[in-house]
Amino acid sequence: MNARPPSASLAETLHRLLHKESAPGVLLMVAALAAMLVANSPLAGAYRTFLDIPITVSAGAFEIAKPLLLWINDGLMAVFFFLVGLELKRELLEGELSTPRKALLPAAAAIGGIAGPALIYALLNWGDAQALRGWAIPAATDIAFALGVLALLGDRVPRGLKVFLLSVAIVDDVGAIIIIALFYSSAPAPITLVVAGAAFALLVILNRFGVVRISAYLLVGLVLWAAVLKSGVHATLAGVLLALTIPLRAQGRGQSSPSRLLERDLHAPVVFGVLPLFAFANAGVPLAGMQLADLTHGISSGIAAGLFFGKQIGIMAVTFALVSSGLARLPSGSTWLSFYGVAIITGIGFTMSLFIGSLAFKEDLMLPLPVDERIGILLGSGLSAVAGYFLLRYALHKRVGA
Repeated sequence: MNARPPSASLAETLHRLLHKESAPGVLLMVAALAAMLVANSPLAGAYRTFLDIPITVSAGAFEIAKPLLLWINDGLMAVFFFLVGLELKRELLEGELSTPRKALLPAAAAIGGIAGPALIYALLNWGDAQALRGWAIPAATDIAFALGVLALLGDRVPRGLKVFLLSVAIVDDVGAIIIIALFYSSAPAPITLVVAGAAFALLVILNRFGVVRISAYLLVGLVLWAAVLKSGVHATLAGVLLALTIPLRAQGRGQSSPSRLLERDLHAPVVFGVLPLFAFANAGVPLAGMQLADLTHGISSGIAAGLFFGKQIGIMAVTFALVSSGLARLPSGSTWLSFYGVAIITGIGFTMSLFIGSLAFKEDLMLPLPVDERIGILLGSGLSAVAGYFLLRYALHKRVGA
């Protein structure tokens, strides 16, 4: 028999790796480590120059001029939020958030997981108006990274815990979207806001009239994104608004769901392209000259403590209250110890924390920060990933051996 060419073997290996549940989380970690290495190497200047490449898109008097970093954060991340919006709509209409009974525990736990970190951060930075702008940085959970850590444990993780973590992360993202709209958007420009409102209204009309052609929604959605970007409201919100208008159910026999088709087609490009690129562009923290004071500063310690302690305290407190009162039950197949492990894993903020941090501490809005907020994000997310993984691994092993 002829030996198989090395290229075929490599392609099969790559295919298997990319289809592992842990692949998105591992890829995010690799992208973040690559950014750290480059930012602290002789290539640091080239790294900054790369992110500062100016890119301009214009049509007549209309112009969008931004460096590459902001095209990633405002443009590509709008695609990520579009995917989040599609997943949210599906879960609300047909999934784990479709009934009050199903939604109660993850929704309430997510709210506790937002309040706990924000409160800890605020307490550690009280009296510092500049630092307090970052109160929401530790409030969100990174879906891809958190599920990637869970996937490392394989089939031993009960499905109920996986569904709970996914539901909490989705509600977390909804909370992050609301926070961004209310606290991290500029004063809206009236004219472009009217254009954005008209575009959204047209999308709703398309939905109500049963239009299923995806291109029609995407074309109007592009106008919506540009108008929201120019309005002062953060452009990623356009992705969510567009997603909510995409029909979930097909109108006739033989037709596929536009929302499900988009969700399927966008999943791989987002988790294997958009998110790693975002991580590489935003996680490059220069470590030269870093001192212990940088780690203990209120911003760094507030973010790290918020992610690691605030998340687990908020989620566990709310869950214990609901379960003790009989209003909810622990996810199927889980114990308090394994549930606690998942609560710790929700402290992996990473992508969403980096994103909110880039909005909270925009360089053009304030004096330079005394410390890089990304230090606390990496520290808190790393601690949550490691501690949550090993505790959940122990809890699952103990359950099997019982």
